[in-house]
Amino acid sequence: MQATQAIDFELDRDYIELNQLLKLAGLCDSGGAGKQLVASGAVRVDGLPEQRKTAKIRAGQTVQLGDVLIHLRDIS
Repeated sequence: MQATQAIDFELDRDYIELNQLLKLAGLCDSGGAGKQLVASGAVRVDGLPEQRKTAKIRAGQTVQLGDVLIHLRDIS
């Protein structure tokens, strides 16, 4: 699966929960909707399927949903 859209997400804390990242990146309307996306098996973290809805995502990691790839960067 090739990503066609890339989002650089600046992280202002140690980590963000996966469902909240999906919401803040604009890929879903709410944290609950983010949890449903993760539960459906549609989300990959660093290329591997991720099923933990509140997995801690840190700077340097990448999250993919469909053709969208989110790169997490440290704000500093």
